Amino acid sequence: MRESIPCWQKNLAEGFSSATELLSYLHLPISLANSLAEKQFKTRVPRGFAARMQPGNPSDPLLLQVLAVEEELTITQGFGPDPLAEEVVNHLPGMMHKYHGRVLLTVAGACAVNCRYCFRRHFPYQKNNPGRAGWQQVIDYIANDPSIREVILSGGDPLLATDNVLEPLLKQLAAIPHLQILRFHTRIPVVLPERINEDFLNILAANRLHKVIVLHSNHAQELDDSVLNKCKALRDIGCHLLNQSVLLAGINAHPKILAELSERLFTCGVMPYYLHVLDKVQGAGHFDTPAQNASAIFQELQSLLPGYLVPRLVREEAGKKNKTLLI
Repeated sequence: MRESIPCWQKNLAEGFSSATELLSYLHLPISLANSLAEKQFKTRVPRGFAARMQPGNPSDPLLLQVLAVEEELTITQGFGPDPLAEEVVNHLPGMMHKYHGRVLLTVAGACAVNCRYCFRRHFPYQKNNPGRAGWQQVIDYIANDPSIREVILSGGDPLLATDNVLEPLLKQLAAIPHLQILRFHTRIPVVLPERINEDFLNILAANRLHKVIVLHSNHAQELDDSVLNKCKALRDIGCHLLNQSVLLAGINAHPKILAELSERLFTCGVMPYYLHVLDKVQGAGHFDTPAQNASAIFQELQSLLPGYLVPRLVREEAGKKNKTLLI
């Protein structure tokens, strides 16, 4: 019997919703945050994720990913609100068809944590909500195109959708004969691991599709034992676990930090997949690492790790049918 209000939803509601609250919890001056930047893109941080931050450290690599700062207000040339031109491939509300053989569904318009470098920080989720009738259009679109073999659930974070929403959607997708792969792009196992509960695991286990979970972790400090245990639970029901990271100046743009991340991911049973250079979204220019620097970091990273732990260094570019390998 399912809980009426699962603990993960309670924990999500009790998370930090202001930078002032978060900084006070970490015993840091509230002057580190910028209220206008926070107004433009609100703060959202689960308490379990904040507990992995170092109190009193203004340079904590987890804090810097979520703290609204003045630099976000700088208008950076070449950066914009839709850096990947997703509006062009948003063929139906809730669905993008950009790459051959797969479609992406934005099944949730929010995340458990608001990362300040998010390339969809300006995305019009409310306008893109398909509603019940619209989701049937999406299912029909997929069913009528036999070239589509994979569905990617994204958002926001798809795992913020409740089981009551996800279960019927996943059943409808599994009923389409030519679909083979169900892929989740999610930060939830890292920032809100309690969401990966028995009910959710049972829903996934019962689905015939091959399941791929692409986590998003940028720093080894994010991956405590609670994350390790949930990764094991996902592997135990047959999920393939991958990780993608973003190269972030001041946070992980160093070969040794990235090597520690890959090694910790492997301990958690997760294979490094992509290392993205920053998508040029307005408000995130202070996280950018120039391509030449990114290549140098990556070359040194290769010397520190066995090949199977080296992610691919990539850039995603508007209008291209695949990601661009940078080295």
